[in-house]
Amino acid sequence: MAILDQGPLNYKEQLPPIIHENYGKWRYHENPKPGVLKHVSESGAELYSVRVGSPRLVSLDFIREICNLADEYCDGFLRFTARHNVEFLVSDAAKVEPLIAALGERGLPVGGTGASISNIVHTQGWVHCHTPATDASGVVKAVMDDLYEYFVSSKLPAQLKISLACCLNMCGAAHCSDIAIVGVHRTPPRIDHEKIRKGTEIPSLVASCPTGAIRPNPKEKSVVVNDAKCMYCGNCYTMSPGMEIIDPDNDGIAILVGGKVANARTNPMFSRMVIPFLPNNPPRWPEVTDAVRNIVETYAANAHKGEKMGEWIERIGWERFFTLTGIEFNAKLIDDFIFSRETFRTSAAFKY
Repeated sequence: MAILDQGPLNYKEQLPPIIHENYGKWRYHENPKPGVLKHVSESGAELYSVRVGSPRLVSLDFIREICNLADEYCDGFLRFTARHNVEFLVSDAAKVEPLIAALGERGLPVGGTGASISNIVHTQGWVHCHTPATDASGVVKAVMDDLYEYFVSSKLPAQLKISLACCLNMCGAAHCSDIAIVGVHRTPPRIDHEKIRKGTEIPSLVASCPTGAIRPNPKEKSVVVNDAKCMYCGNCYTMSPGMEIIDPDNDGIAILVGGKVANARTNPMFSRMVIPFLPNNPPRWPEVTDAVRNIVETYAANAHKGEKMGEWIERIGWERFFTLTGIEFNAKLIDDFIFSRETFRTSAAFKY
């Protein structure tokens, strides 16, 4: 069969021999120390996954460096996880500690397994996306620098997953995370009729609005926006550069908590907004890092062992959560968007 240049190769052809030989025959898995997972098969074979925190955007030099380490310590086998970690797949137990020492010499943190904070999955942000209300890589760097101790240890009640989406479209899966950092626009798009007339398919632009806030404007050969219906998602800007949504003075960040994807113990849950707005304050976003640390430390001090963020909040009640964290509850956290169909109202806000 011809090898095509579209898509990855068959993953089974890239597996380490020990995984290929024991595929579907693993007896148990354990977490002997932060950042290290031990996998034992029915035959007694052992494989160690050593997890290393990595940025989403990396250089070729970084990739060459970790590939050289993989060649030296694990026969060249490593993988990148969906949360931007690098995992070295080590089949020789004697090489685990030397690998960890070599990673430490290069300043690469080992952690993110068990009762820790996993690496933050995030969207594009200012570096690439065209509708962001905040940066992605910069905020993630600031937050993870501040919470580094929780990545390299296992002192949380359960694994804590943080996600960041740079706008309401949430391509970073932030709507189902223990803590979600979401960029928010607060003003409707500014219409440039000239740009729309010259280079926009108006039917596609109208159809792009999830709340029906955009209508044709035949007089201007353009469109008009019903500000009351606009949810400030920026989706219209993906259809036309004449719908500028970015606003440096009003864009910022909201914090959501309590989501989960897994159905272990309890059903999956959406995250809910607890802080409607924090300012964009690069390069270190102190208001955001302080808010996230406050939530993490309150959770760590009060949750039961094995209890996820959302499970802890459901047990104590949302009123108690706001009391313990000292976060002010205000009207902006209540879902009062009356223009949306009921199916859209499975939202991240509270209902009364």
